[in-house]
Amino acid sequence: MAADPQQIVPLDSAEEPQKSAAALLKEEKRLAKLAKFQAKQDKHSAPKEQDNEKKEKKKPVKEKTAITYDRDTKPGEKKDISGPMPDSYNPAYVEAAWYAWWEKSGFFKPEYGRKSSTEPNSKGTFMMVIPPPNVTGSLHLGHALTTAVEDAISRWHRMHGKTVLWNPGCDHAGIATQVVVEKKLWREKKLTRHDLGREKFVDEIWNWKNEKGDRIYHQLRILGGSYDWDRACFTMEPKLCKAVTEAFVRLHEKGVIYRSNRLVNWSCTLNSAISDIEVDKKELAGRTLLPVPGYKEKIEFGVLILFDYPVENSDERITVATTRVETMLGDTAIAVHPNDDRYKHLHGKNVLHPFVDRKLLIICDEMVDMTFGTGAVKITPAHDHNDYECGKRHGLSLVTIIDDGGNMTDACGKQFAGMKRFLARKSVLEELKKKGLYRDCRDNPMVVPICSRSKDIIEPLLKPQWYVNCTDMARSAVEAVRSKELKIIPDMFEKTWFQWLDNCRDWCISRQLWWGHRIPAYFVTVGDPSVPRGDELDNNYWVSGRTEEEVREKAAKRFNVRPDKIILKQDEDVLDTWFSSGLFPFSVLGWPDESDELKFFYPGSLLETGHDILFFWVARMVMLGQELLGKLPFAEVYLHAMIRDKYGRKMSKSLGNVIDPLDVINGIQLEALHKQLYDGNLDEKEIEKAKQGQKADFPQGIPECGTDALRFALCAYTAQGRDINLDVLRVQGYRFFCNKLWNATKFTLMNLGDDYKPLPTLQVMGKETVLDRWILSRLCEAVGCCGKGFEAYDFPLATTAVYNFWLYELCDIYLECSKPVFYGSDEDAKAVTRNVLYTCFDVALRLIHPFMPFISEELYQRLPRRRHDDPPSICVASYPEAAQFVWRDQSLEQEVEFTMSVVRTVRSMRADYQLTKQKTDLYVKCSDDESAKILSSYVELIRTLTSSQAIEVLSGERHPPLGCAIQTISARCEVHLMLKGLVDFAKEASKLDEKKSKLDGQMNKLLEAAAKPDYESKVPENVRLQNKEKISEIQSEMEKLSLAIERLQKMEEK
Repeated sequence: MAADPQQIVPLDSAEEPQKSAAALLKEEKRLAKLAKFQAKQDKHSAPKEQDNEKKEKKKPVKEKTAITYDRDTKPGEKKDISGPMPDSYNPAYVEAAWYAWWEKSGFFKPEYGRKSSTEPNSKGTFMMVIPPPNVTGSLHLGHALTTAVEDAISRWHRMHGKTVLWNPGCDHAGIATQVVVEKKLWREKKLTRHDLGREKFVDEIWNWKNEKGDRIYHQLRILGGSYDWDRACFTMEPKLCKAVTEAFVRLHEKGVIYRSNRLVNWSCTLNSAISDIEVDKKELAGRTLLPVPGYKEKIEFGVLILFDYPVENSDERITVATTRVETMLGDTAIAVHPNDDRYKHLHGKNVLHPFVDRKLLIICDEMVDMTFGTGAVKITPAHDHNDYECGKRHGLSLVTIIDDGGNMTDACGKQFAGMKRFLARKSVLEELKKKGLYRDCRDNPMVVPICSRSKDIIEPLLKPQWYVNCTDMARSAVEAVRSKELKIIPDMFEKTWFQWLDNCRDWCISRQLWWGHRIPAYFVTVGDPSVPRGDELDNNYWVSGRTEEEVREKAAKRFNVRPDKIILKQDEDVLDTWFSSGLFPFSVLGWPDESDELKFFYPGSLLETGHDILFFWVARMVMLGQELLGKLPFAEVYLHAMIRDKYGRKMSKSLGNVIDPLDVINGIQLEALHKQLYDGNLDEKEIEKAKQGQKADFPQGIPECGTDALRFALCAYTAQGRDINLDVLRVQGYRFFCNKLWNATKFTLMNLGDDYKPLPTLQVMGKETVLDRWILSRLCEAVGCCGKGFEAYDFPLATTAVYNFWLYELCDIYLECSKPVFYGSDEDAKAVTRNVLYTCFDVALRLIHPFMPFISEELYQRLPRRRHDDPPSICVASYPEAAQFVWRDQSLEQEVEFTMSVVRTVRSMRADYQLTKQKTDLYVKCSDDESAKILSSYVELIRTLTSSQAIEVLSGERHPPLGCAIQTISARCEVHLMLKGLVDFAKEASKLDEKKSKLDGQMNKLLEAAAKPDYESKVPENVRLQNKEKISEIQSEMEKLSLAIERLQKMEEK
């Protein structure tokens, strides 16, 4: 049977201490290898068990049962942790029951421990809003990262005694939600939204929201987010709707919001304009066939069509090139560069359109690139953004040739009118050939804009829409960052901020949907012949208001008529979801009402989110906050990285590398992962490809890691810059780390004893040994690094410090060295050690709590309290601050570090010579008296941590005996490990040589496979990367074996 994975990192494991983030990454890789080894053991366990059955009198193997929390604890009651601790750590057991108790106890509320949420607090206030997830959404790793980082920050501030409000909420997600409910309606009732009508369809969406909309909240609770759930807001609830209406009306009255006929990103399938963030840009290297909704056959993209326009009153032709030949039906001009000698004689002349009665003027414009194509560009102002700007400069007519549904209009002529746009593409090409105007077709790299919701090809269409004039607001937002009034972290994103906002275009906020905030603007018709009928593009005939009555009064005043003469028609469109999201920092606090909470909590302290929505959300919150309230909505913006897979690839369903965080928390079998692929929109080929990817990455499925391990991993990974390359096996490494904490706490509680009463205050007893003082010094360093890490949003600094302290210093060294004390008879020494041990555990649990809330609470509750009035939960306990910890002794740390370099070397030598249980003599040869003096004072530490029989520190003319393996520590020190009588040098060398031969065979197979001609094309990228990593590992291991064989041979000669 395979080893219990919870026991892979035992309490007394001997690992090399690491101090830096780079070294921590190396340790994570070691843990990943350990997990891979465990997977292999599991894979081969069944055959081994069958073999064992054949052996006579084989003792039955006792199987481990899953540890579950089965006490009768009602939701909200405190978890019952009476009785002995379970033998090993289990995340499901540890994470049970705590969250409901935290929530019911009110620990996450800003008013906890105070008379009210707005009571002045000398320790300060911290306010942050959640980036509201879509109501349609389910948890993904981006949410997990956001929650891990934001919750760590919130818990840290709360533990510093501040008034903390972390406001949760959910976005109504206009397009996404409407699409989900439309599909549901068709699947269940075979009805469209038009069959129901607007009012009943919106009722259907509310029914769906009330039934399914809280799913994301449940998942955020699983992640341990310490939100004040009583303040959770939904962007379509009355309080927030009031804010949206108020914002629109104020901005419209100021002229900041206006109506205009411009090009928008149009989805013909959704029949709506969409925002830039909802447009996926698919890069093509050349000719590519893509599926398009509504078409049976795939459509060709990535080609450049060249054709001629005949010049009027001439035999001459002018050749143009286009990637969208169907749009030539809407051409109204040909543009050339004014300095292009090839066309100077044609300036101001016309070409004739071959299919419609239209002349196209040849115009001069410096936007034309003379070196691209023929240097002559067809201009379609109504269907291309660059052409639209060119058309405005030259006063060209705007001919719309594609309608809302993606069909050709009457402006194309009878020959093409009514055709679908991409069928017209083929027809236009055929007709050009018939007329002898077709010239050529070439492969052309291009970017195709695709609607992320419908997968339709985006069509630029001219539409009368509502816009926000961003010029002045963008200027203010830029100045806020330049003046450091608003701080962006990391500051590398300031450049992005300036680039976007210095060139900020006006923001289209109209959406042709039924679900969302209906635009509170009305078109006015006046029932009085003295007032001319208005045009829908005339802003004067549009009036906005908070109620229809208010609008009527405004309109009557504007047109100088009685209110009963006013006929109103509300705009059918709804507002862009980002508009309501942009108000979120103050709408959740009740704006426009001047509430006490708005005055107290606005502006907020921090906005934390992904850098991908810096412009779409962050910039708009800043602009709207400054414009409507005259204040920035927050003082700082922290932008976290994007998550990719362990190979650095973007997470994609078709690659099979999309990971649900709940699958990492709970674990999942490979078959279940495969099954999830059928829930999406992948075709059969994509599903098979994704299955292969899953099988390569997770051959045994995803192991159960728990929430704490996932959160810690995500925070530790943020050091990697813009992207996080997440390897699930490294997350499992942190689950093993949790097991280490669990076992260490068991050991500590056992040695503290049931009746232990800690000192009432944090203090030393004055009789501490060198090692006691050393661990307290390292604790001071960990406290300082954690504080600096949180203050600078340098989470890896904090995670590395607390990880290193727990694993390499407290567990690997201090606990091991405390065993002889507890096994001895010196009661005074035991009392001192207990005080130091308790202090370390109490402080280290509070240090790690923001990252690992569940296990820290579980273990903290098992420790005795210093005072009867100590906080009831670690959530509201004080966070250790550097000013309290004054025991740092760097010279002492240097001595111990020197000693540990000896320990690490000896441990490595014992592993090389497979001395697992045998004790042997150790000789430490020093070339100077100072080194010898230092090491002589740590002989017991070295003996304990190296399992040595006897130790001699030698200097001067004294030398160790023959028969020792030798290893250099430094220029001043070397160790000699006695092997004579313990190791058959020739036999061991033979064993290692045999192992080396097997590795050589494995490497040759991998190299042969990689050398095959079709290796790059047939073998998936992730498998190739895995093979490359295996080759590197084998080469490294073979080098070590060669060195070990050489040493054994030398010792045999002696």
